[in-house]
Amino acid sequence: MKTVSKGVLKAKMLEYFREVEQTGEELIVTNNNVPTLKVVPINKRKTVEKAFADLRGKVIIDDSIMDPETAEWGL
Repeated sequence: MKTVSKGVLKAKMLEYFREVEQTGEELIVTNNNVPTLKVVPINKRKTVEKAFADLRGKVIIDDSIMDPETAEWGL
């Protein structure tokens, strides 16, 4: 994650915005070395594999996903 001060961002804002768009990397804006803003791309698309990568192998299904669930509702 890249950081930039408000003053430098003001002088080169378009350059930094283009970089965020092209790389998809977030930009942290600081004021007196304190993070104050985060610039993130809106259209950062992930594949399904990347979006759920941290859950791979952690989800366990005990029953068939096709079994009806009416028993738990008392129907």
